[in-house]
Parts: sequence; C-alpha cells; structure tokens
Amino acid sequence: MTDTLRLTEALIARPSVTPDDAGCQALIGERLARLGFGCESLESGPVEFRVSNLWARRGVGERPTLVFAGHTDVVPTGPLQAWQSDPFVPTHRDGRLYGRGASDMKTSLAAMVVACERFLAAVAEPAIDIAFLLTSDEEGPATDGTVVVCRELQRRGQRLDWCIVGEPTSVRRTGDMIKNGRRGTMSGKLTVKGIQGHIAYPHLAKNPIHLAAPALAELAGTIWDKGNEFFPPTSWQVSNIHGGTGASNVIPGTVVIDFNFRFCTESTPQGLQQQVNDILARHGLQPGNDYDLDWTIGGLPFLTPPGTLVEAVREAIRLETGMQTELSTTGGTSDGRFIAQVCPQVIELGPPNASIHKIDEHVALEDIDPLTAIYARVLHLLHQQVLATAIR
Repeated sequence: MTDTLRLTEALIARPSVTPDDAGCQALIGERLARLGFGCESLESGPVEFRVSNLWARRGVGERPTLVFAGHTDVVPTGPLQAWQSDPFVPTHRDGRLYGRGASDMKTSLAAMVVACERFLAAVAEPAIDIAFLLTSDEEGPATDGTVVVCRELQRRGQRLDWCIVGEPTSVRRTGDMIKNGRRGTMSGKLTVKGIQGHIAYPHLAKNPIHLAAPALAELAGTIWDKGNEFFPPTSWQVSNIHGGTGASNVIPGTVVIDFNFRFCTESTPQGLQQQVNDILARHGLQPGNDYDLDWTIGGLPFLTPPGTLVEAVREAIRLETGMQTELSTTGGTSDGRFIAQVCPQVIELGPPNASIHKIDEHVALEDIDPLTAIYARVLHLLHQQVLATAIR
C-alpha cells in the first residue's frame, strides 16, 4: 500500500458530508505541519451549518506561490442498501478503491500532500512557496468556504501565482484531461403575474402561463453568443415551472419559472440580463406590472490560457504518463471561480470522474499514484523555472 493510497483511505473513512469536515483537515494539517507549513483554521457560517476551512502556507510569502486547493466534504451517500459496501469503509474490489469521495476528491487531496512530502524531501530550499486552501463547503451552498478564505487573502494582500484544484477532471486515465477554465453560472426566478379565475370564463381571468409562453419560446431559441476557442456557446435552460392550484378548472394567478445560464467569457451577467428583459418586453411583459425577476450569480467564468502553469502541468503529465493532455472548460462550476479572483492562473487536475456523486463511487488503483507523481513533477518544474528566471 502506497503513501497516497493509505492517506486516501484514511480520508474516505471520515464521513465528511457537507459541511462536516469530520477531522479530514486536521489529519492533513498534521502532515503539512511536519513539513514546515503554518496551518490556520478559518471557520465560517452559522452554528447549525459551521464550515471548516484550512489555509496552510510554507514560505515567507515573497516568492512565487503554488496553491493546492480542494474540498474535504462529500455529497450524501444516498440509500446505503444500494451500495455494495459501506461508503465510509474504504474497500478494494476488481482493482478499484470504493468509498464516498474516492474520486471527488479525497484521492486528489492525498496525492497533493504526498507530492509535497516527496518534493520537499528532494529539494531542501525550494524557490517557490507552497500553500493549501481546503474547505468543507464545496458540495453545499459554497457561501462559507473557499470564497471566505479568498476574501481574507485579498484583505491581507497575500500573493498567489498558480493554483491547482484537485477536481476529478480526467476521463479514462489520470491526466488525459485538465480544466483550464469553467463557465459562469447565473440563475433567474421569473414570476409572471396573471389573474386567477374559473377556467370556463377566461375573459374574467388572465392566464400567466399563456402570457409567458411566447417569451419562453424565444428565450429557448436565442443564440446568446458563439463561444470561442476555449468555451462552447452560452446556454439557457429552464429547470422548473410552477403554476396552478392543482385543480383542473382553475386558471392560475401566477407562474414561476426557474432557469439558468451557463455562460462563457463572450457574455457578461449584465448583458444576458438585459437580453432577457428585452425579450420579455417584446412580448408585452413589463417588469413590476407583469412580472418579477430575481437573479442569482453563482460564479463568473474563468480562463487560464496556455502559459506558465498550463505548460508545466502539460509537461508533467507527458513526463509521468506519456500522454498529451486535453484542455477543456466543460462541466459544472468549481471553487476555481473564487480562486481565479485572487490568482491569475488556475487549472483543475484530478482522477477520472465517471463515478462521482454516484452509488459505489470509486477510483481505479492504477490512477492514484500517477496523480501524486504529476503533482510532484509540477512542483519540480515550477521550482526549476523560477530558479532559471532568477539566474537570467
């Protein structure tokens, strides 16, 4: 059993369902403290939903800094009887490690820690600082986790240069895909107002579903942008429609429509909001009188073009696995959206993600140690690059 596998299993054995860290950060902090990291616990949130955050840094804060970021929380297990083995008892079957968080993302956390141990054993005086930013509120509301730590780092004026988020990004083998950006997310709750009445007397009522339908059709068919070389076009999707009293003979008084934008760097929240308002107006709907619309911006898009970090990660993957990795911005959001506000270069790299959030979540044993080797190689490459730059 390798060091990374052993630590991964120890983390899986802690039932850290959001927001409960269940001791994961303390375990990681103990390992980091032995390496000379200064570890700081930053708790946040109400008593009933207390979030644990760990900020750990090794170095004086004046050198280029690589941050390893991730989350110790996991999603709920779902029905226990559906699992082949206890989700919080790490179990080996058919060359795989099973347990909640095996892929998302306790393998990555373990690999990051062990990679630092190996790098610092080989390099007594690194030319870079190393930091860890961990939270127990990534799978939940994400309001008291990474975003809180990033605000505190901004307040302190702490320098961050590169960040690797341990999200499970790979498809078939560790390292075959990394994320160098993510789309933004923005949700809207549209309440269209009508007049409730008897369905047999429509002239005495006003059906809000009928009022909303033409605008919804145009919204569904709108091309918001064409994307770019890194991002697919912005998409708009309805997630829920609520209207009616449950009776078949009553015209409802309101209809509530929940929708979401996943938007790229070609669009802005303000621009998309204005387009929606314009479409509603074209169909005779005026704000306040005919509808209310509440917006929630869940995160802005971020992009790290090929440069120092991307090239170091690409080269590390090539040297350790022989693969040419694929850059991608697909998928949902991650805490990278917060870190990108304080760090100019952010990428995501982790094991294959096919089983994340599923019953019998797992990671192939053969995908664990290569991740450690890639992280360690990135540390060496960045260290060497900083040294070479200083000499020049």
